[in-house]
Amino acid sequence: MRVIYHLGAHCTDEERLLRCLLANREALAQAGIAVPAPAGYRTLLRDTAVGLKGMPASLETRGAVLSRILDLPGAGRIVLSWDSFLSYPQWVLRGALYPAAGERVRALADIFPGCEVEAHLAIRNPATFLPALLRKQRGRSHADFLEGSQIGALRWSDTIRSIRLAAPEVPLTVWCDEDTPLIWPEVLVAVSGHPDAGRFEGADDLVASLMSPAGLKRMRAFLAEHPPQSAQQRRQAVSAFLEKFGLPERIEMEFEMPGWTDEVIDTLTRGYDADVARIQSLPGVTFIAP
Repeated sequence: MRVIYHLGAHCTDEERLLRCLLANREALAQAGIAVPAPAGYRTLLRDTAVGLKGMPASLETRGAVLSRILDLPGAGRIVLSWDSFLSYPQWVLRGALYPAAGERVRALADIFPGCEVEAHLAIRNPATFLPALLRKQRGRSHADFLEGSQIGALRWSDTIRSIRLAAPEVPLTVWCDEDTPLIWPEVLVAVSGHPDAGRFEGADDLVASLMSPAGLKRMRAFLAEHPPQSAQQRRQAVSAFLEKFGLPERIEMEFEMPGWTDEVIDTLTRGYDADVARIQSLPGVTFIAP
């Protein structure tokens, strides 16, 4: 059994990936890939992880968890998705991004001893991630949200290193949320494990949300007439159609934080770009890049 955790992060996927996989459960099931309904496992897994208190689950506990969430006999792969696996939104920022990430992934892996566990995570530029995350904080002020965090020192690479240190046997796949429209088929394939997931029903929904209907129709006709021979060719075509037919109000994200100047945003963005380069070189990390 291979257990797949899609970890979010918050303000990236917004459950789009899970909705696509659920819409294609029949095709996935035929390949031995189970995608359980999230209501059946999210609270269960958190409660189980807490109850283990840092110890691996017994085979009896593992079996009991699987029997409650697995509805596909003989499945060899199960996909579990929740952006709060690592933290609820109000605890994401505590001097670092997801400071409990390593501990959480260790506990999640320990629920399934003897299984092959892997994790998948989208990251996002702190210049847009932090304002979007603040919007999820009900009733919290800007100052309370930041709690003295040095925003210029926030690094996703620190989060990822903590996961690798705590659970070195768990391979981790990472991508940038900003790149998702161009790499969405590869993300679907990586998480689902199904080689045809990039052509599933709903696989174009993300691009469709960013492009005019006329542009989407023309892009689909072009791809049908000129089937891409590689992922790179598809990315180039999608990029070209987004450039010509993309909806600026959907593509150009504008978020504000009190006291942030253009210089602050530029500094955060440069730091993020450098951090992405660091992440791509980390051992045990597969990075999906356009």
